[in-house]
Amino acid sequence: MKQNSCYKLRNSKKTRNLLFSCLAFFLVLSSLECGKKKFVNVFLPDGFSITAELAISDEERQLGLMFREKLKPDQGMLFVFKDEDFHSFWMKNMKISIDILWLDKEKRIVHIERNVPPCKKPPCTSYSSKIPAMYVLEIQAGMADEKKLNLYDRLEFILE
Repeated sequence: MKQNSCYKLRNSKKTRNLLFSCLAFFLVLSSLECGKKKFVNVFLPDGFSITAELAISDEERQLGLMFREKLKPDQGMLFVFKDEDFHSFWMKNMKISIDILWLDKEKRIVHIERNVPPCKKPPCTSYSSKIPAMYVLEIQAGMADEKKLNLYDRLEFILE
């Protein structure tokens, strides 16, 4: 009888350890998935493609491109908001200049700020559109001029 209860106890510990290992594995896997950056291809009117990192959560939007050392011509960040509204941006903790494009829900450019410099010391200037926007695209400084982007040009991208 003792042998049987020892076997059950040992078997119970193995089962618990196995369950704990499985749980730990799935927690690590899910945290990796949550921490994974998401990207979308944004197509300009001339067909040029920008691989834009998505900023969807409040935390992602607050961090934005802060502390980045460089941004290539085919890179950017697309800020996605739930509704069209007046979204302000500033250049606190930025190391690079950028162009900022505000887009309405139809993905048309409603405002452009060109060659926006980093904020060297507070107070930092705030930049916003006079027309409500649902998306904001930050790209390398000078790209808006290079690609001849104008108000009401439509950009193409598909969000999952």
